[in-house]
Amino acid sequence: MSLHLRPQPVLAGARLDLRPFRPGDAPAVQALAGAREIADTTLTIPHPYGDGLAEQWIATHAPAWAAGARASFAVVERASGQLVGAIGLALRPEHARAEMGYWIGLPFWNRGYATEAAALLLGFGFEELGLHRVHARHFARNPQSGRVMRKLGMRHEGRLRQHVRRWGSPEDLEQYGILRDEWRAGPAAGQESRAW
Repeated sequence: MSLHLRPQPVLAGARLDLRPFRPGDAPAVQALAGAREIADTTLTIPHPYGDGLAEQWIATHAPAWAAGARASFAVVERASGQLVGAIGLALRPEHARAEMGYWIGLPFWNRGYATEAAALLLGFGFEELGLHRVHARHFARNPQSGRVMRKLGMRHEGRLRQHVRRWGSPEDLEQYGILRDEWRAGPAAGQESRAW
Protein backbone atom coordinates (compact mmCIF):
# COMPACT_ATOMS: atom_id res chain seq x y z
CA MET A 1 0.00 0.00 0.00
CA SER A 2 1.96 2.97 -1.25
CA LEU A 3 0.34 6.30 -0.49
CA HIS A 4 3.14 8.48 -1.83
CA LEU A 5 1.11 9.76 -4.77
CA ARG A 6 -1.90 10.69 -2.62
CA PRO A 7 -1.88 13.66 -0.28
CA GLN A 8 -3.17 12.80 3.16
CA PRO A 9 -6.79 13.96 3.31
CA VAL A 10 -8.78 15.92 5.86
CA LEU A 11 -11.67 13.91 7.34
CA ALA A 12 -14.69 15.95 8.38
CA GLY A 13 -16.99 14.87 11.19
CA ALA A 14 -19.92 16.50 12.93
CA ARG A 15 -17.77 18.48 15.38
CA LEU A 16 -14.23 17.46 14.54
CA ASP A 17 -11.80 17.50 11.66
CA LEU A 18 -8.99 14.98 11.34
CA ARG A 19 -6.12 16.56 9.44
CA PRO A 20 -2.40 16.01 9.00
CA PHE A 21 -0.29 17.45 11.79
CA ARG A 22 1.60 20.67 11.09
CA PRO A 23 4.87 21.85 12.64
CA GLY A 24 2.94 24.60 14.41
CA ASP A 25 0.96 21.97 16.34
CA ALA A 26 4.03 21.01 18.37
CA PRO A 27 3.41 23.31 21.38
CA ALA A 28 -0.18 22.06 21.74
CA VAL A 29 0.96 18.44 21.39
CA GLN A 30 3.57 18.95 24.10
CA ALA A 31 1.06 20.64 26.41
CA LEU A 32 -1.71 18.07 25.94
CA ALA A 33 0.34 14.87 25.66
CA GLY A 34 2.58 16.11 28.46
CA ALA A 35 -0.13 15.54 31.06
CA ARG A 36 0.70 12.55 33.22
CA GLU A 37 -2.85 11.25 32.77
CA ILE A 38 -2.25 10.91 29.03
CA ALA A 39 1.11 9.18 29.36
CA ASP A 40 -0.36 6.87 32.00
CA THR A 41 -2.95 5.47 29.57
CA THR A 42 -0.58 4.99 26.61
CA LEU A 43 2.40 2.77 26.02
CA THR A 44 4.82 5.12 24.29
CA ILE A 45 4.08 8.72 25.28
CA PRO A 46 6.86 9.87 27.62
CA HIS A 47 6.42 11.79 30.84
CA PRO A 48 7.73 14.37 31.24
CA TYR A 49 7.27 15.30 27.59
CA GLY A 50 10.52 17.05 26.76
CA ASP A 51 11.15 20.00 24.47
CA GLY A 52 11.61 19.03 20.85
CA LEU A 53 9.87 15.65 21.13
CA ALA A 54 6.64 16.86 19.54
CA GLU A 55 8.54 18.35 16.60
CA GLN A 56 10.42 15.07 16.11
CA TRP A 57 7.22 13.04 16.29
CA ILE A 58 5.36 15.27 13.80
CA ALA A 59 8.31 15.07 11.38
CA THR A 60 7.84 11.28 11.13
CA HIS A 61 4.26 11.52 9.87
CA ALA A 62 4.68 12.53 6.22
CA PRO A 63 7.35 9.90 5.45
CA ALA A 64 5.29 7.20 7.19
CA TRP A 65 2.19 8.18 5.18
CA ALA A 66 4.19 8.17 1.93
CA ALA A 67 5.57 4.72 2.72
CA GLY A 68 2.10 3.34 3.46
CA ALA A 69 3.15 2.54 7.01
CA ARG A 70 1.08 4.92 9.12
CA ALA A 71 -1.74 7.44 8.89
CA SER A 72 -1.48 9.97 11.74
CA PHE A 73 -4.11 12.67 12.19
CA ALA A 74 -4.52 15.69 14.41
CA VAL A 75 -7.95 15.73 16.05
CA VAL A 76 -9.17 19.32 15.79
CA GLU A 77 -12.32 20.92 17.17
CA ARG A 78 -13.92 22.53 14.15
CA ALA A 79 -15.65 25.40 15.98
CA SER A 80 -12.50 26.61 17.71
CA GLY A 81 -9.76 25.20 15.47
CA GLN A 82 -8.13 23.89 18.63
CA LEU A 83 -6.07 20.71 18.65
CA VAL A 84 -7.66 18.25 21.07
CA GLY A 85 -5.71 15.04 20.45
CA ALA A 86 -4.26 12.56 17.99
CA ILE A 87 -5.45 9.41 16.25
CA GLY A 88 -3.85 7.10 13.75
CA LEU A 89 -3.55 3.76 12.04
CA ALA A 90 -0.39 1.66 12.01
CA LEU A 91 -0.85 -0.04 8.64
CA ARG A 92 0.02 -3.61 7.70
CA PRO A 93 -0.92 -3.60 4.00
CA GLU A 94 0.28 -7.16 3.41
CA HIS A 95 -2.52 -8.29 5.75
CA ALA A 96 -5.03 -5.51 4.85
CA ARG A 97 -5.20 -4.56 8.52
CA ALA A 98 -4.21 -1.76 10.85
CA GLU A 99 -3.92 -1.04 14.54
CA MET A 100 -5.71 2.08 15.70
CA GLY A 101 -4.36 4.25 18.50
CA TYR A 102 -5.54 7.56 19.89
CA TRP A 103 -5.35 10.03 22.75
CA ILE A 104 -7.53 12.99 23.63
CA GLY A 105 -6.19 15.82 25.80
CA LEU A 106 -7.45 15.92 29.37
CA PRO A 107 -9.39 19.23 28.98
CA PHE A 108 -11.47 17.54 26.25
CA TRP A 109 -12.40 14.27 27.96
CA ASN A 110 -16.03 13.18 28.29
CA ARG A 111 -17.24 14.99 25.17
CA GLY A 112 -17.43 11.98 22.85
CA TYR A 113 -14.45 13.21 20.83
CA ALA A 114 -12.58 9.90 20.89
CA THR A 115 -15.65 8.08 19.57
CA GLU A 116 -16.29 10.60 16.80
CA ALA A 117 -12.65 10.68 15.71
CA ALA A 118 -12.31 6.90 15.77
CA ALA A 119 -15.52 6.43 13.76
CA LEU A 120 -14.19 8.80 11.10
CA LEU A 121 -10.88 6.96 11.00
CA LEU A 122 -12.52 3.52 10.75
CA GLY A 123 -14.59 4.71 7.80
CA PHE A 124 -11.50 6.07 6.09
CA GLY A 125 -9.57 2.87 6.73
CA PHE A 126 -12.25 0.57 5.39
CA GLU A 127 -13.63 2.70 2.56
CA GLU A 128 -10.56 4.52 1.28
CA LEU A 129 -7.59 2.39 2.32
CA GLY A 130 -9.32 -0.91 1.60
CA LEU A 131 -8.58 -2.42 5.00
CA HIS A 132 -10.21 -5.70 5.96
CA ARG A 133 -9.62 -5.46 9.71
CA VAL A 134 -8.83 -2.80 12.31
CA HIS A 135 -7.82 -3.69 15.83
CA ALA A 136 -6.99 -1.70 18.93
CA ARG A 137 -5.76 -2.38 22.45
CA HIS A 138 -5.98 -0.61 25.78
CA PHE A 139 -4.61 -1.13 29.25
CA ALA A 140 -7.05 -3.21 31.29
CA ARG A 141 -7.02 -0.47 33.93
CA ASN A 142 -8.38 2.03 31.37
CA PRO A 143 -11.94 0.77 30.75
CA GLN A 144 -13.02 4.13 29.29
CA SER A 145 -11.07 3.30 26.14
CA GLY A 146 -12.86 -0.04 25.91
CA ARG A 147 -16.20 1.77 26.02
CA VAL A 148 -15.14 3.85 23.02
CA MET A 149 -14.20 0.69 21.11
CA ARG A 150 -17.52 -0.99 21.90
CA LYS A 151 -19.45 2.10 20.76
CA LEU A 152 -17.69 1.74 17.41
CA GLY A 153 -18.93 -1.83 17.06
CA MET A 154 -15.55 -3.37 17.82
CA ARG A 155 -15.61 -6.80 19.47
CA HIS A 156 -13.65 -7.72 22.55
CA GLU A 157 -11.29 -10.47 21.42
CA GLY A 158 -9.47 -11.22 24.63
CA ARG A 159 -6.96 -10.14 27.23
CA LEU A 160 -3.20 -10.29 26.73
CA ARG A 161 -2.03 -10.92 30.27
CA GLN A 162 0.99 -8.88 31.43
CA HIS A 163 1.82 -8.35 27.77
CA VAL A 164 3.73 -5.07 28.12
CA ARG A 165 5.50 -3.04 30.79
CA ARG A 166 4.68 0.56 31.54
CA TRP A 167 6.95 2.38 33.94
CA GLY A 168 8.39 -0.93 35.12
CA SER A 169 5.05 -2.60 35.90
CA PRO A 170 3.42 -5.36 33.83
CA GLU A 171 0.17 -4.38 32.14
CA ASP A 172 -2.69 -6.47 30.81
CA LEU A 173 -3.98 -5.38 27.40
CA GLU A 174 -7.57 -5.73 26.24
CA GLN A 175 -7.80 -6.54 22.53
CA TYR A 176 -10.64 -5.36 20.28
CA GLY A 177 -11.21 -5.76 16.56
CA ILE A 178 -13.67 -5.07 13.79
CA LEU A 179 -13.91 -6.40 10.23
CA ARG A 180 -15.01 -4.34 7.24
CA ASP A 181 -18.27 -6.30 6.84
CA GLU A 182 -19.09 -5.80 10.52
CA TRP A 183 -18.44 -2.07 10.20
CA ARG A 184 -20.69 -1.85 7.13
CA ALA A 185 -23.47 -3.82 8.84
CA GLY A 186 -23.82 -1.63 11.91
CA PRO A 187 -24.06 2.11 12.40
CA ALA A 188 -21.06 3.52 14.26
CA ALA A 189 -21.02 7.01 15.78
CA GLY A 190 -20.08 9.56 13.15
CA GLN A 191 -20.32 7.13 10.25
CA GLU A 192 -22.89 9.34 8.56
CA SER A 193 -20.35 12.18 8.48
CA ARG A 194 -17.94 10.79 5.90
CA ALA A 195 -16.32 13.55 3.84
CA TRP A 196 -13.10 12.43 2.19
